[in-house]
Amino acid sequence: MTEHWTLTYRGFDPEEESLREALCTLGNGYFSTRGAAEEANADEVHYPGTYIAGGYNRLESRVANRGVMNEDLVNFPNWLPLSFRINDSEWFGEGRIEYSDFTQKLNLREGTLSRSFVIRDARDRDTRVMTQRFVSMRDPHLAAIRMSVEPVNWSGRMQFRSELDGGVTNAGVARYRDLRGDHITVEGTGSSDKDVIWLRARTKQAALEVSLCSRQRVWVEDEVLGEAGAVTEGALTVAWTSPILEVQEGQSIRIEKVISLHTSRDAALGGLVEDGLAHLRRWMDFDDLLAQHRRAWNTLWDQSDVEINVDPKHDMSPYPMQLVVRLHTFHLLQTASSNTLSLDVSVPARGWTGEAYRGHIFWDEAYILPFYILHVPEIARSLLLYRYRRLDEARAAAAAEGYAGAMFPWQSGSSGREETQIIHLNPKSGKWDPDRSRLQRHVSAAIALNVWRYVQATEDRQFLEVYGAEMLVEIARFWSSLCHWNGTTKQFEITGVMGPDEFHETCRDADEDGLSNNTYTNVMAIWCMERAQDALKLLVAPARRRLTEALSLMPAELERWREISTKMTIPVMPNGLIAHFDGYEKLDELDWDRYRAEHCDIGRMDRILKAKDDSPDRYKLSKQADLCMLFYFLDNAEIAEILHRLGYELTEERIRDTIKYYRDRTSHGSTMSHLVFGAILEEIEPQIAWKHFLKAMRSDIEDIQGGTTPEGIHTAVMAGTVRHVIERFAGVSIHSGKVRISPRLPEGINFVRCRYQAFGIPLRIRMDQDAVQVEVPEGVSKSVEIAIAGSSYEARPGSVLTAAY
Repeated sequence: MTEHWTLTYRGFDPEEESLREALCTLGNGYFSTRGAAEEANADEVHYPGTYIAGGYNRLESRVANRGVMNEDLVNFPNWLPLSFRINDSEWFGEGRIEYSDFTQKLNLREGTLSRSFVIRDARDRDTRVMTQRFVSMRDPHLAAIRMSVEPVNWSGRMQFRSELDGGVTNAGVARYRDLRGDHITVEGTGSSDKDVIWLRARTKQAALEVSLCSRQRVWVEDEVLGEAGAVTEGALTVAWTSPILEVQEGQSIRIEKVISLHTSRDAALGGLVEDGLAHLRRWMDFDDLLAQHRRAWNTLWDQSDVEINVDPKHDMSPYPMQLVVRLHTFHLLQTASSNTLSLDVSVPARGWTGEAYRGHIFWDEAYILPFYILHVPEIARSLLLYRYRRLDEARAAAAAEGYAGAMFPWQSGSSGREETQIIHLNPKSGKWDPDRSRLQRHVSAAIALNVWRYVQATEDRQFLEVYGAEMLVEIARFWSSLCHWNGTTKQFEITGVMGPDEFHETCRDADEDGLSNNTYTNVMAIWCMERAQDALKLLVAPARRRLTEALSLMPAELERWREISTKMTIPVMPNGLIAHFDGYEKLDELDWDRYRAEHCDIGRMDRILKAKDDSPDRYKLSKQADLCMLFYFLDNAEIAEILHRLGYELTEERIRDTIKYYRDRTSHGSTMSHLVFGAILEEIEPQIAWKHFLKAMRSDIEDIQGGTTPEGIHTAVMAGTVRHVIERFAGVSIHSGKVRISPRLPEGINFVRCRYQAFGIPLRIRMDQDAVQVEVPEGVSKSVEIAIAGSSYEARPGSVLTAAY
């Protein structure tokens, strides 16, 4: 059904435009461009943005009487500008625009953005305009626009204008506008042939050079215009203007604009502008380039599509669940694709769709990378190498703090150094407050999670031997050095950290930053040390010997890891439940009803409280699931085993009570919170779990946080919802060398069909309410062990396994 492949907007709505621009971003893993109109400039309605994967730059700003250095994802020169004018009137886009019959469509199947509308000028002349745009998935350096114009009730003269605009800044996030955004310098503009213009720019600190080259061709009906256009060069822009055209009412005129984008980091680079021009000449035909682009997207969808058939009574409105699942998949595939494999990048928390979080990479990888592991593991491997290449920087960061091993940064950008700002703006109070979020050391655990998931799912022993085991060992070393012995309690402790909840920055009335014995952090530290030992066991003896010698890993260290796993502090409250952190039970209860009555949205209770000169450190509240995230990332049995060694018995009843206790004290100020509770409440309170899942599904397409999505989509919640359909509803996972399928389709979901990569074999899996089908393609070298609802099967190459459950 086309409605399940196309995100359609009808009518132009200035208040919704920034959200549409983010959701309609087109990209290919190398660069992306927001879905702003071709005729639009940055203003209170529109924000054009073009972002290059890994394209960061640092600038120092003066804030609150101090110098602050920030690294940002750069908004690079805008290649979109394309317009026309009738006779000698103003150019379309420069004055007030009256739209009618407006439709905008994002075609997810083929990766195109199109618009269709009629505009009326001051002389009541109606003109129908249609545009189509794509960023080539086939060739990472190319993108194209086709604009068609039809005079509805007039005849006369008209001209087209195409521009490359280097007069751009980073201004897409309101709370950052006190910071410098002038990241680029235009170093030159020019023209070539009769219809090509170019612009060269450089980032001011990182010295990343970029060239944009653009070819314009005008067609009147089916005849291409042979005359040369005029070129105007400015200090920051270069424009091409077509000859004056004599057009008739009802006649079809179009312009096709194909651009090439190159950077000084490209492989096999000769000259930046010269190579861009040569690249452009090889792709002169819009339709040929579009056909290649569509074929590339067909391949991606064949690897990654997730079908979910929902009864209309249970479906989402106004956006069907199938459409939203595909929208989320689409954004993930264009954030990291096969074009990313040669790049030194990971996946930012907001994708390459906006400037929120300054384009940085966070622990959100824990939610994001499993998508790629499930569907395109070669991309997941490439993204993990981003972290490996920054292992030495993480070692240096640990050493600078007096720790061993590798301490990865809370926010990472170009070099892997800590990019977390030291102060941040509270929009509720207008004040710049200290930022202590770099104390969230659990980012290292997220990296270890993904390394282990990848190895388990792919059995890529070469990756483990060359990269993965070293990362796991160095992360385990860091956690071990962070643990210190408490002579009074006779247990190990971890102090001075922040947990995933993010609201609590220090213990109540304490003089030092950070919390003591955050349960999530302590348990994950043990988990990381255990996985490092497992990784060493998986290595063949020569590889294990080489690694231990290279890292000077002594038996005493391994023995310390094992001791920590039996003597780590786990704080327990008087009610028998595990505490969020030491002293949590002494905090005040928040008057939730009062704040819900006073504020439309209480997700960011930290900002609300600080604006009242209060502090979230005083209360039992969380921005998002914290301790409860253990039940999301790990199996219940795995958590119970760790806690059992520490003297705490985790029963099913205690799991239920713990989840409900902390859910009632969570403000859900992060989209990931709904994702987590939607999963861990499934077997406890399925109706509430379903509501959380729907919230996560709606979070970006409806911008439920009220203004965050226009600054950039949330890649973690997008990846998490797709994974939820596969791993929670369809119940597909990898465990002990088998593909395990335990379907639990909610009422109203008729079937789920997905592609799933396991041990290098691309499986096609379908399950409805009472049966499962697993198809193994011909040509694979081995069978796959499948466990379905407790029974074991062997799925052979070229066969379809069907089993009831």
